[in-house]
Amino acid sequence: METQVDSLSLARAIAEQVRACGGRALVVGGFVRDALLGHPSKDLDVEVFGLPAAELKTLLGQWGAVNTVGESFTVFKVQGLDVSLPRRESKVGRGHRGFEVHGDPSLPFAEAARRRDFTINAMGWDPLTGEYLDPHGGRDDLAQRVLRMVDGRTFGEDSLRVLRALQLASRFECSVDPGTRDVCRATPLDDLAAERVWGEVEKLLLRAARPSIGLHLARDLDVVSRLWPALEALAGCPQDPEWHPEGDVWTHTCMVVDQAASRKEGFLYPEQVSLMVGALLHDIGKPLVTAVIDGRIRSPGHEGEGVPLATGLLDAWQLHTLDGYPVRAQVLGLVAWHMLPGSWSKAAEPVSDGAFRRLARKVDMVLLARLAESDCNGRSGTFDCSFGQWFLDRVEALGVEHAPPAPLLLGRHLIALGVAPGPRMGDILRDVYEQQLDGVVATVEDAQVAARAILSGNA
Repeated sequence: METQVDSLSLARAIAEQVRACGGRALVVGGFVRDALLGHPSKDLDVEVFGLPAAELKTLLGQWGAVNTVGESFTVFKVQGLDVSLPRRESKVGRGHRGFEVHGDPSLPFAEAARRRDFTINAMGWDPLTGEYLDPHGGRDDLAQRVLRMVDGRTFGEDSLRVLRALQLASRFECSVDPGTRDVCRATPLDDLAAERVWGEVEKLLLRAARPSIGLHLARDLDVVSRLWPALEALAGCPQDPEWHPEGDVWTHTCMVVDQAASRKEGFLYPEQVSLMVGALLHDIGKPLVTAVIDGRIRSPGHEGEGVPLATGLLDAWQLHTLDGYPVRAQVLGLVAWHMLPGSWSKAAEPVSDGAFRRLARKVDMVLLARLAESDCNGRSGTFDCSFGQWFLDRVEALGVEHAPPAPLLLGRHLIALGVAPGPRMGDILRDVYEQQLDGVVATVEDAQVAARAILSGNA
């Protein structure tokens, strides 16, 4: 929040200097939209009209070093704030970057705003007078929660806008007007770079209270079938109505994603990504194995079948680690083991502590519990989902919420016993650690006794 206040103060100071030089500085883009919604925003950008690039750069120098971005058009960065000239765009090639762009400080605001994607993002705000500039009806569309393209002639030139529609519809719970839907369906998506696709998927999953809005829209706009056919296969894949009265796997998945969104607070960002992507992909294997067995619709082994398909989507999104956190490994663990918390709670014989400790080597147990709860609650009807707390109580008692136990026996202990580094040492360390996971070894002294037994051949 401090960054936002500082940026806004800087924007006002710049606007005053621009006005003194005969120009006008306006705050544009997402900040204006969010301000009208009463939401805090970090997306503060300033567009300056009436001053040539060289004069604007000189003016900005009084606030510190000015970095210039772009060649044919000009964006200046000063103290973290983006200050740009209004610009003209023309399509010259495929892809998000296939535009020829020129800064033009003489452009009227209405024309400058025409290059933007949706009317709710095409408004301006004067930080000196408080006036809103809304030449394309964005304020009414925002009030009515309608997502409408600014210019139907140019909207489809940037295919990323189709995916942007998904995340904006989710975040602001908007419908999409029919004309915009038609253009989205007709816009080719085969020129999108993986990092751009993931950027919009990430916003849909992480910034929306109800990501299902964007997911359902993605199917309606044929995005799922064109980009993620493994997810498209969930639509129409039947489920046993006793356990899934809500309908097919796609419907269930969307409900699970919404449930997961309500449980992601308190986790770090990479953990949130793991939980949300895990929720989206948890049942991706069901279409491969679903069959009528003994008169019931069943999907045996769908967890394991889903791992390769989930891997394919993680590859497509180039999603590996985030901030050093193994997102890919966690997502695949969630897909592979999401049924265990529920099944273990109902097991005829109590599940051993060793099984819990070993599972903690494969997946974050708290994330697994939250996904399993989301899976259980992501259905219509009434079901007992209390197993989630039972599972969390067990992992907390064992201290394996986020990782397995650290090995008690270390290489230095074996060196003290006369064991040289090498394969033999590794075998002993593994054997003693397995005993530790089973609870047979509980202290360093126990571990050393176990190691001596192995060395003497009495283990």
